[in-house]
Amino acid sequence: MTSPTPSAAAPFEAAPDTGAVPPASTAPPRGGGTRSPGRIAWRRFRRDRAGVVSAYIVLLFFVAGIGAPLIAKVYGKDPYTTYGQNQPGLLNQFGFPIAPNGGISGDFWFGVEPQLGRDVLTLLLYGIRNSLLIATATTLLVTALGITVGITAGYLGGRVDNLVGRIVDILLAFPSTLFFIAMWPVLISILVRPDQNTPTWLTVVSLIAVMTAFGWAPIARLLRGEVLALREREFVEAAKVTGASAARIVFRELLPNLWTPILVQATLALPMYVTTEAALAFLGVGLSDPTPDWGVMIQRGAQVYQNDITYMLFPGLSMVIFVIAFNLLGDSVRDALDPKARR
Repeated sequence: MTSPTPSAAAPFEAAPDTGAVPPASTAPPRGGGTRSPGRIAWRRFRRDRAGVVSAYIVLLFFVAGIGAPLIAKVYGKDPYTTYGQNQPGLLNQFGFPIAPNGGISGDFWFGVEPQLGRDVLTLLLYGIRNSLLIATATTLLVTALGITVGITAGYLGGRVDNLVGRIVDILLAFPSTLFFIAMWPVLISILVRPDQNTPTWLTVVSLIAVMTAFGWAPIARLLRGEVLALREREFVEAAKVTGASAARIVFRELLPNLWTPILVQATLALPMYVTTEAALAFLGVGLSDPTPDWGVMIQRGAQVYQNDITYMLFPGLSMVIFVIAFNLLGDSVRDALDPKARR
């Protein structure tokens, strides 16, 4: 005997209240159900303590460099006045600070420079400013040029790719530092008359131009290889089928997939140019005294360290701390953007 089927007109009976808690809503959270790649990378970066501490240290250096004139004004000193020669009691008859530890005191927090007696703190602040200005400008130009050349060579291929490849090989094999040391006197003799001093702006422009000319090759080669792999992907082929222009494919399809290697290379390049600029100044072919600079201060400190190591200690430690912090920051950025590359 079959059970009777309920009538279509039967009244609806509510389910009895059992006191059970209804299931949680499956609606996506506010702001979308998924996080963007940028937010995911930022979350990974915040979990990296070494990266966060390094970022604060790097930020502190940039703030100190940008605010050097204001800090010097509040401090009441400047990097050009020879306090040791103007104020008695700062330097002895041999030109070295009388007070211990390089002349550190309440008036001169980092001491005074041997021989000339300039304030070390303001020299260091302005040195940070000049070094970071040159390194940052070079990094931006190198990155822009490397992006342009690398993407162009990888996307066009053929003869353009072969030509760019040969140029990159030559630049990577060329001893750029030795070339700069050898050609610097020749360049200055052409641009500046013998009875004139070399303008500081000319030195800065020459440094940036030479380091840019020899520095774009590594990032161009890296991006060229990335583009060669990306241009055969389905989304690029689909864009070509729809009639998208080459510029649209580069800016809308290729470039968004290249930001990770670009950012990583830029964060690793800047400390390299800081040390390169300081090395050139130390060798006497970059910025020179009385212009404040890390390399100039280290060069000067190397002449007097046997009698007073304090003057060399501050620029040496500050450059080492900055370079290590920025390298750690670059590693953290790489790990945050590419989890597969974790150390």
